[in-house]
Amino acid sequence: MNIARLALKQVAARPLMSGLNVLLLALGLASIALLMLFDAQLEERLVSNARGIDLVVGAKGSPLQLILSTVYHADIPTGNILKREADKLARHPLVARAIPLALGDNLQGFRIVGTSRDYPALYGARLAAGRWWDLSMEAVLGARVAARTGLGPGQEFASQHGLAPGGHMHDDNMYQVVGVLAPTGTILDELVLTTPQSVWDLHEGHDRTSNPAYAPENSLATPNAAADGDDEDEDDGKPREYTALLLQYKTPLAVLALPRQINAQTALQAASPAMESARLLHVVGIGLDAFRAFAGILIVSAGLSVFVALYTALEARRFDLAVMRMLGASRLRLFASVLLEGLLLAAGAVLLALALAHGAAELAGRLELAGRLELAPGLALTGRIWLWQETWLALLALAVGLFAALLPAIQAYRTQIASVLAER
Repeated sequence: MNIARLALKQVAARPLMSGLNVLLLALGLASIALLMLFDAQLEERLVSNARGIDLVVGAKGSPLQLILSTVYHADIPTGNILKREADKLARHPLVARAIPLALGDNLQGFRIVGTSRDYPALYGARLAAGRWWDLSMEAVLGARVAARTGLGPGQEFASQHGLAPGGHMHDDNMYQVVGVLAPTGTILDELVLTTPQSVWDLHEGHDRTSNPAYAPENSLATPNAAADGDDEDEDDGKPREYTALLLQYKTPLAVLALPRQINAQTALQAASPAMESARLLHVVGIGLDAFRAFAGILIVSAGLSVFVALYTALEARRFDLAVMRMLGASRLRLFASVLLEGLLLAAGAVLLALALAHGAAELAGRLELAGRLELAPGLALTGRIWLWQETWLALLALAVGLFAALLPAIQAYRTQIASVLAER
């Protein structure tokens, strides 16, 4: 007698009940698996987007808001800082590199960032087409921006004022696309990069022909270096401003000394991406814990449902079990067949749950890429990965199936041939 075949036939004999039990357990498992995928990829993106940035300096306000707006481009900036103050900070002996960011406009919802070439170099970006920007009003598109807008080298576009669609159109001063970045898997994929001078020109009423050709990008890491093509701190009497400055430390001493010095002795604010990202993950984790708890309730409910189904089926099969005992089946064989039924139901739920979770993650990622779904900026969700935690989740599901089948299996083991046959 083949135990596996017997268990499979018993499961197939109740297709509706078996299917409902598998579905209920699969929904709970799929919810947890999907949360695992989202949580793991969100954490990985937060780390990768902040990699190489030791400190962010911007206007006074919320440190978390400063990090979200400048590192992850997911919030409104806290304000602007004067270029001359940023240049002075860039020459600080504890600063190895300073990268300026100037925000203010967008292209179909994708933020336009005025910066130096050190910014894409921070993420190891390379060009897929065209060249890097050299002059004011030249732009390099991130991979996702180019795919969504259909723009490429040689084409022009008008930016919109503000960081979200719907602002005033700067159609009197067009950007020229000179390059497209290869996909990086970072926030760069969703940005339009240009010079800070481009941002200043648009908001100071300058056009491209009224400005001289600006020198190629220079890093602020070099002492006395000016930012991106203009040595002057003012234009028409108006002070130039950045949104923020991304810093890299020169020595370990800077970790303790520089943030405290900036926050205490200047009108600027210094925030650590590592610390604020940890806070953000904690906040997000609280919300995810609530979903995990709900999914856990589904799993427990499914386990009880499997137990009820197996126990009820066992009561209906008592005579069949007694006949099997008469034909030579041992108690242990009957015990094992019922346990195997529970494992088969759990295994079916695991396969269905993983298919649902990974399929939903992949679908969400593709919809986001097509612009039909809005996820967190810089988060390219995919279902084509495997997390080691999912192995433990599968083992948990099998344990639930085994535990739910344990009592019915014990009842099958204790089946008394004489008393059952006497009832007939």
